Amino acid sequence: MKRVAYIDQKIHKFNKKIYVPGDKSLSIRFILMASQAIGKSVAYNILKSGDVLSALIAIKKLGINYKINNKKCEIFGMGLNGFKFKNNTIIDAGNSGTLARLIFGLLIDARNSILLKGDKSLSKRDFYRVIKPMKMFGQTIKSKNNFLPIKIKGTEYPRPIDFLETKGSAQVKSCILLSAMKTPGITKIKCIPSRDHTERLFKYLKLPIKIKKEKNFEIISFNGKKNYKGFNYIIPGDISSSSFFIVLALLSKNSKILIKNVNINKSRTGIIDILKKMKAKISFKNIQNYKGEKVADIFAQSTDKLKSIDCPINMNSRSIDEFLLIFLVASKAKGISKFKKIEELRYKETDRLMFGNNLLNKIGIKTKLTRDSLEIYGNPNLNLKSTYEIKKFDKDHRACMVSFIAALTLGGKWKIHDIDSIKTSFPNFITLLKQMGAKIN
Repeated sequence: MKRVAYIDQKIHKFNKKIYVPGDKSLSIRFILMASQAIGKSVAYNILKSGDVLSALIAIKKLGINYKINNKKCEIFGMGLNGFKFKNNTIIDAGNSGTLARLIFGLLIDARNSILLKGDKSLSKRDFYRVIKPMKMFGQTIKSKNNFLPIKIKGTEYPRPIDFLETKGSAQVKSCILLSAMKTPGITKIKCIPSRDHTERLFKYLKLPIKIKKEKNFEIISFNGKKNYKGFNYIIPGDISSSSFFIVLALLSKNSKILIKNVNINKSRTGIIDILKKMKAKISFKNIQNYKGEKVADIFAQSTDKLKSIDCPINMNSRSIDEFLLIFLVASKAKGISKFKKIEELRYKETDRLMFGNNLLNKIGIKTKLTRDSLEIYGNPNLNLKSTYEIKKFDKDHRACMVSFIAALTLGGKWKIHDIDSIKTSFPNFITLLKQMGAKIN
């Protein structure tokens, strides 16, 4: 039975200090990279969510052992050629697009076949963007119109490639880099800048990656077949998870929040820059560098006079997972906010561009929607009185969580379906909201 949450009052003013769980992108990348290292790798503060559990189960099926408890996760890597598994092994990526796309790279030299599948939501997502470069490396891939389930078999002689990536997709870039790691010779990627966690992890592990800027692109080259030893990593808090509480503070009266030890990698902080342009009161404190990543405490407080924004296109890839929250803030901003070239939102767990548009219309906000853009006519006096029901969002965890923030800041009576979807990325989200004073039934 699908669980439902009821909210019928706004959250009261708060002044809190909180910690959010470990970064999901880094947690999954740690698991995949540790599976290829020689010896034991240890992560602290790893995210214990559905997506991360799927990654751990996946490497176990590929012959890599791990141990996990409340304090740490240990992975016992066997090197670049350490996978051992039977023919037609099934890997279930669950709801994780990151795992499903990146695992292609680690299977570039797999001698036995893998059947990759996912849940109903993930099975609706087109995998052509990773299938294309993987076939260039020499991987054999069988699918029905590029959708899961997909049968994958590696090649004994992977060949380095030159690839042009124009979507700003960190998943595609990372998939290629993981393939290149197991491929002799130099692989090159010309790509639009996007999240760079994989590149930073490669640099920390002293792997031979080179990156240079060229106008609107980055040129990444990697010389493959270099082994590396197991490593330790303390995973900082997730900026995407933090963003829900930042917006909760911005849209709640007389409220403040300090979120401790959060990853503020520049490729992930687009939402902070966008909200600041909208006159939000947000700042970083105690900034530190940790193994290639920048970490800080984030302070945010109530903002009464939010301004609309004509969002710069170059911020899109840096805030792609947070746009639903940005749309919610725009609903309370004075003026018309404009977001362009955001078609990528249509290819997430659900069509987030359509979901965001429909949510705003449901709460009385005028919008103009096209295939790849959205205009939002903000109402600074927005205060809801009616009843609202949120359902049919394909178990999209972010669609579900943004509905909670809308309910707790805008008023009205809300019924939110399928709340177990939140376990994908933020299992203790509702618990943390209740600790801050939210009334959720």
